[in-house]
Amino acid sequence: MNRYQRLIQRARIGKRILIDGATGSECLRRGAARLPNGWSGGAILNNPEIVLDIHTDYLALGAEMIASNTFATGRNVLEDAGVADDFELCNRRAVELAIEARTRAGADHVLVAGGISNWSFSGDRPSLETLRQNTIEQATIMRDAGVDLLSLEMMVDLPRLSTTLDAVSSVGLPIWVGFTIGPEQGQPAEELPTPVPLREGGLLADAIELAITHELVDVLCIMHSDVRLTERGVTAIRERWDGPIGAYAHAAQELDGQLTFEDVISPEDYAAYTPAWFDAGATIIGGCCGIGPRHMKAVASNMGVQ
Repeated sequence: MNRYQRLIQRARIGKRILIDGATGSECLRRGAARLPNGWSGGAILNNPEIVLDIHTDYLALGAEMIASNTFATGRNVLEDAGVADDFELCNRRAVELAIEARTRAGADHVLVAGGISNWSFSGDRPSLETLRQNTIEQATIMRDAGVDLLSLEMMVDLPRLSTTLDAVSSVGLPIWVGFTIGPEQGQPAEELPTPVPLREGGLLADAIELAITHELVDVLCIMHSDVRLTERGVTAIRERWDGPIGAYAHAAQELDGQLTFEDVISPEDYAAYTPAWFDAGATIIGGCCGIGPRHMKAVASNMGVQ
């Protein structure tokens, strides 16, 4: 068995698996320059040592999967940021940095995921056909650079989820799908509608049914969703899917009209949510924006990894 088969078999029988926390927001917290309309996407070329250090920190905690810092390196994002010529280099280099961190740590068993999103920081989203072609290109670069799987990040509506799934399925790698629910700044769980909607269009139940029609999909996740909502999302997945489920939440708040992920939740408070996620059916636990190595250290301790 290869490294991917070994991990996914453990996940399928209910073994608890620690993955990494945030990379993009952690790059900015550590001083990487913010790319206009491109968030942390510039860190790969401008601050590669920061990206490498973040991967290394998660590996030291026992993370068994680390994701490339590519949430903000879709072609449409880099076009909006005025650096479209760096598309191939950014995506390839991001994968190489994650693999380099794994090699330095002597952690050959760890998976490197190619993170793929269809988000836009400018609000100027491409047509579905353009998105499909761009995503095929991005996924192919990542496959050729050596990722073990493709991780779809922040799937917020049904049409772009469908297009992204069709695109990444064409390159032949295992797929993990990350659904996002609830508003960016979060809300109490009792304020989340029933049935649970995706953040920007359609129901989570329909998104799950769509995802599981793709034979390469191995894991369904609730990600980049408020910590208070994640248990409900995991429960909704478990009602329709008997495969592995991941949970990697974020914590955000608005201050003076600006959204921030920094210092929103303590490591101890974040880790305190994870038992409920396990009970709801998740076997794979990580963190998203605002959830850094200190948070994941607390989670690792609760899981008995550290």
